[in-house]
Amino acid sequence: MEERRGNIKAENEMTINMKEEQSTLDWRGRPSNPNKHGGFQAASFVLGLQAFEIMAIAAVGNNLITYVINEMHFSLSNSANIVTNFVGTIFLLPSLGLILLSVQAHVPQLKPPKCNMATDGEKCEEAKGVKSLIFFVALYLVALGSGCVKPNMIAHGADQFNIQTKKLSTYFNAAYFAFSVGELIALTLLIWIQTHAGMYVGFGLSAAAMAMGLITLVSGTLYYRNKPPQGSIFTPIAQVLVAAILKRKQTCPSNPNSNCSMLQTQRFRFLDKACIKNDGNNRRKESPWRLCSVSQVEKVKILIAVIPVFGCTIVFNTILAQLQTFSVQQGSAMDTQLTNPLHIPPASLQSIPYIMLIFILPLYHKFFVPFATNITGHESGISPLQRIGSGLFLATFSMISAAVMEKKRRESALHSGKTISIFWITPQFLIFGLSEMLTAVGLIEFFYKQSLNRMQSFFTAITYCSYSFGFYLSSVLVSLVNKITSASSNAGGWLSYNDLNKNRLDLFYWLLAVLSFLNFVNYLFWARWHSHHSSLPPQPAALSKDGGYENIP
Repeated sequence: MEERRGNIKAENEMTINMKEEQSTLDWRGRPSNPNKHGGFQAASFVLGLQAFEIMAIAAVGNNLITYVINEMHFSLSNSANIVTNFVGTIFLLPSLGLILLSVQAHVPQLKPPKCNMATDGEKCEEAKGVKSLIFFVALYLVALGSGCVKPNMIAHGADQFNIQTKKLSTYFNAAYFAFSVGELIALTLLIWIQTHAGMYVGFGLSAAAMAMGLITLVSGTLYYRNKPPQGSIFTPIAQVLVAAILKRKQTCPSNPNSNCSMLQTQRFRFLDKACIKNDGNNRRKESPWRLCSVSQVEKVKILIAVIPVFGCTIVFNTILAQLQTFSVQQGSAMDTQLTNPLHIPPASLQSIPYIMLIFILPLYHKFFVPFATNITGHESGISPLQRIGSGLFLATFSMISAAVMEKKRRESALHSGKTISIFWITPQFLIFGLSEMLTAVGLIEFFYKQSLNRMQSFFTAITYCSYSFGFYLSSVLVSLVNKITSASSNAGGWLSYNDLNKNRLDLFYWLLAVLSFLNFVNYLFWARWHSHHSSLPPQPAALSKDGGYENIP
């Protein structure tokens, strides 16, 4: 029996690959040719877009807190929330916005009068009125444009491969490599230019990088294989929920040929009633809001099942938000001198994990994956769920390192009058870089491989929603912690002041470390639950003509 099921699985995978080839089109709308379209040749153009796109956005987002504080004169906690809300919107929803930012940074009349926030923070005029409006309109134009690109970019690149192929896992690693290269250039070259030539020059170069990404994407048009749009997936999902509620009092028939018996996923059995057919004597065709296909029900079950895994990555991205906001300000309060004339821009510290990852990713794919595959038998070395869990575990130690280093920095400044070297905070970036490589790639691969037909782009968009909610949660946490700690202490809240030496950022990091560990424990429960209840998604080879499933013993 097991051998037969294995043969059926292999036949189904082959059928899936054949149907994928038949269902994809070239740029003229004709059936794609596997010898000309798709594969790494086509995906390389998408990877180019990803590198240029993240280069443009990272150069803005990762150094934005410096601009917001020094040029727009917002307070430290407000600045952190502005940055996290901006990055969150990028992933939830960019050349016009970048151009507008460049103009504002160049024209003095569009900014408050120059002022040193470190020494004269209370006297500095905060950006208001038209100046503030231009700033926020520019930011969210960038967010809107990038938000349209991100979820479709990853899915379009993955569409160049058959879903049942080892090359798909290789592509996801390559996509993260392209992401790392773009981040590295942004966090070194572009931020150095912003620091020494002016923010308006840096923003202008970001706009040019985005334009290069667009040119790269268009250049690959002749090589892409495209999946034609097949309508919204939200209507079929709503139909299943409505039909299950309307038929909640009915009982699934025990007939092995019934739709209920053909469902492969045994969890969320209350949804099975959506595919119960009425009495055979009633020849009137039922509304799609009362009778759904087996594949529809399976899709909704898969969507519900991945929500807990998705939820466990939100706290992880809240930690990422700290490395783009408060950790940059940590660096600003430290000795940034590398040599006598050369100083390190604090925002460039975020390039450390990407320098490491550019070397680690090829080694991971070349050596670790084959080694682990020999042990586990999994084509990716370890499963996406195991990869996500490993990353979530490491994220806790990133915050522990950040808390220990911040306490050391603060005590040295207050008690010894010393400014310690900026290199003391590199461990938190290194640990999180490795953590992000595991979690981010694992999450994208997990979602994409859970997907059924028409759901790949939707699941990729959900991946980016995790970033969005994580950065929004950071804004909520900062405001909540400030409110609670200010009420319980006469000395002010943990994050109330622009001067980090007056704040207790180390305690905030410890809070995040605890939240991260609790989140990891929560993830272990849901990953175990998902692995225990998961089954093969319905395969097209088993589909009958009417949208149900044939009985496979």
